[in-house]
Amino acid sequence: MGRIEDKFEALKERGEKALIVYLTAGYPSLDATQEMVLALDKAGVDIVELGVPFSDPTADGPIIQSASQRALKEGTTLEKVLALVSELRRNSKIPIVLFGYYNPIFSYGNERFSRRAAEAGIDGVLVVDLPLEEAFELRRFSDPLGIKQISLVAPTTGRDRIRQIAASASGFLYLVSITGVTGTQKPAVEEIREEMEEIRKCSSLPTVIGFGISTPAQATEIASLGDGIVVGSAFMKEIDEGHRNNNLIERISSYATNLRIAINSKNRL
Repeated sequence: MGRIEDKFEALKERGEKALIVYLTAGYPSLDATQEMVLALDKAGVDIVELGVPFSDPTADGPIIQSASQRALKEGTTLEKVLALVSELRRNSKIPIVLFGYYNPIFSYGNERFSRRAAEAGIDGVLVVDLPLEEAFELRRFSDPLGIKQISLVAPTTGRDRIRQIAASASGFLYLVSITGVTGTQKPAVEEIREEMEEIRKCSSLPTVIGFGISTPAQATEIASLGDGIVVGSAFMKEIDEGHRNNNLIERISSYATNLRIAINSKNRL
């Protein structure tokens, strides 16, 4: 087993749900990203999704789009993100999933990327625009190196398609709780509940829920429906405010701690 499986197993034994946080690598800087990951590890975050900045992030809302553009202007590249993870591995064993788009990976080279990601200590990849039918081009190199292929399930995904996705997924499944881009709508609890019922019929993999979660109350309610939650745009907003007010680490640590407390208070199995 790898770090992702070990994490979910440990959470299950404690009767807890996963808190997963998304960060855009390189915003406000690569050094700040490193500090934030270490701080979040200490604050009780279970898994970090590290976004690779891309010029056309079609699945992301305005907050993450803006952060991605600023990170690119700072000179953040896929190579620098991989180097950042290598450095993080000196001080942290927190599972790290690279979140992004296929173009940077394709340009870097699938085999080269997989080898370098494994060396750096990447645990999984979530490539939002790489469909199941085309994922083999990457997976034939990444799978043998133990890099998990995190797969998305959307509200519009039919049962047959869920079965296909679940059959080839590894690490965990990611249920998108809304239609549209990140950070623009509030999740509908009953729709999530129905979607989770369909997923449970098809897969025993842990399933986490993301897109649109921002408050401790939302985190508590939605975490109860799956195996964990992902907080992205709301966290990036906290990063933006913390950067502007020179209290970045303190602010995000407090936010993460509050989410962790809220999830644990109502989601003991």
